[in-house]
Amino acid sequence: MGTLNLLAFDIGASNGRGILGRFDGERIEMTPLHQFENHFTQQGDLYTWDVFRIHQNMKQAFIRAKAEGTVPDSFGIDTWGVDYGLLDSQGGLVEAPRAYRMSTDHEMRAAWERIPERRMFDLTGISAISFNTVFQLYRRVREGDWALSQAGALLMMPDLLAYFLTGVKSMEYTAASSTGLVDLATRTISREILEALDIPGRLFCDIVMPGRLLGELKDDIAREVGLPRVPYALVGTHDTASAVAAIPGTGDFAFCSSGTWSCFGFESRRPLLGDAAFASGFGNEGSVQGGFRPLKNIMGLWLVQECRREWAQETGQLLDWEHIKQAAESAPPLRSIIDTDHPAFYQAGDMPAKIRDYCKKTGQPLPETVGEIARTCYESLALKYRYTLDAMGKMKGTTVTSLNIVGGGTKNRLLSQMAADATGLAVITGPVEGAAMGNALMQAMAHGEIAGIDQLRDVVRASVDTQVYTPRPSQAWEDAYGRLLANMETMNQQKE
Repeated sequence: MGTLNLLAFDIGASNGRGILGRFDGERIEMTPLHQFENHFTQQGDLYTWDVFRIHQNMKQAFIRAKAEGTVPDSFGIDTWGVDYGLLDSQGGLVEAPRAYRMSTDHEMRAAWERIPERRMFDLTGISAISFNTVFQLYRRVREGDWALSQAGALLMMPDLLAYFLTGVKSMEYTAASSTGLVDLATRTISREILEALDIPGRLFCDIVMPGRLLGELKDDIAREVGLPRVPYALVGTHDTASAVAAIPGTGDFAFCSSGTWSCFGFESRRPLLGDAAFASGFGNEGSVQGGFRPLKNIMGLWLVQECRREWAQETGQLLDWEHIKQAAESAPPLRSIIDTDHPAFYQAGDMPAKIRDYCKKTGQPLPETVGEIARTCYESLALKYRYTLDAMGKMKGTTVTSLNIVGGGTKNRLLSQMAADATGLAVITGPVEGAAMGNALMQAMAHGEIAGIDQLRDVVRASVDTQVYTPRPSQAWEDAYGRLLANMETMNQQKE
């Protein structure tokens, strides 16, 4: 086998990347080709994605590859989960896809009146979060939504972007598993849920497993970018699934895919169900192996991203991430602790004020400066890591001994050390471009050059250097964890 050139599109809720993976059979080298910012826009109480802008930027990555003299052997796409686009009977986009940063709390509770929360969990293994696809769709049902009435197909975000490039409609397993609609027993869309919530069954394609070639660039796209009809490889299209595939850990490890969200979990051949799993808030999303990733989504760097956006609006200056990190390092430690998953933080807009309001309600000093606010976010996130790992250990019945973190959040060494200090565990970070690497290596699997997940992770271990953070436990972190638990209880009581 010669070197495979594998173009991985890793598109997150804050930025997108086209990265070329050169795989020689033993190692893979990742080279960025094109990067762009991604963001939603507000329309009333809805937020939407500019998918045509994303599409144009994806074409730029192909053009960059051509300019460098590289013809990709294939391309793959991974994105965030739960969001989707609706196509009409002619295959056109009905409207701009909605972003999950909207309120569907009422729809979630209304759905449970038709099909109980526990029944939905038993069917799908997915914990209830208000922005899950199922609740987004039920909002449309309750509103008598025009777009839903016109739609002939629903494509999850990565499948939609692939459709724009190839004309192929599909529903990949790992992205489908994030919807809260997939029946665990049959690996198909649950008819029971669709019928209970009056969601049209005509919208859904058959679910397809990753690790196969599925179509190629359309003629007009290929001509535009100056390349042949490059094959499309179906990878783990949910970015967390691709990131977990590229974790270099061995044995029974816990993982965290760190970015806008921090996605915590572990791998299992069977879904974790029953009372303890239901109460834990962990959901059984799909793995690239066709198994499961018992996982909990906790708020990641979204809080600081939103604060940064607010600071830019106030000052006209977009602070770079290194400046924010240095400001946080200089701020007083463990001064104010927030629950990063409090519902107030899910909505966009004026995040610094929301953080101060939380601190006021829990009787804590109010963080004012960039450094104080950022440090509050980072330390609180590290403590929420501990909270989640404790829940994971109880659910598994075994103690977690190490934490493997991948993704863009690993660039923040301050947060990685805080994670080790807060949890008392050795934290292993890398690769930074975990989702893109998992994406590229799943393409190699589609070409028949990698036999399975064990060989894929052998390639990762041969290709990347990891960083180990040794915990520095202290009474101050123990006290801070106690304050987190107390603050969570205080806010729950106020909500009641």
